[in-house]
Amino acid sequence: MSEIKCMLAPDHVMVDLHANCKREALTLLAQKASKLTGISAETILDTLIAREKLGSTGVGGGVAIPHGKFADLEDMVGIVARLAKPVDFDAVDDQPVDLLFMLLAPESANAMHLKSLSKVARLMRSDEVRAAMRGASSDDALFAIVIEQEKPRAA
Repeated sequence: MSEIKCMLAPDHVMVDLHANCKREALTLLAQKASKLTGISAETILDTLIAREKLGSTGVGGGVAIPHGKFADLEDMVGIVARLAKPVDFDAVDDQPVDLLFMLLAPESANAMHLKSLSKVARLMRSDEVRAAMRGASSDDALFAIVIEQEKPRAA
């Protein structure tokens, strides 16, 4: 299940999230993920922070893709957030981040996790997609922008 539309739902999207730093942004994402998965926010946050210590998930262009694996998770879960104002994320290009696409994967889903990360990275690399996401006026609009990108294009 590496299709983005299979791991996202309208209630997995947050527009104008107010965070003042990387940790606060990750905390808010962890709290949202906890409500969706039943995994404690503390467990999710600890996993995300441990991953960030290996290297920032700030991939450039104002985008971060925090991710982690969880024993109690059966399916991939994605959460998309647009911050009200960018925060320092130790990104590879040293630019602050305002778009986050968090991925939570089952512990055993190595190939699926990597394939999903690749799809999300490809999506978020597009200047056009990032601009549309930054211009979204609501959670539903942001959700529609992300899902629309997976539809096959006419030749």
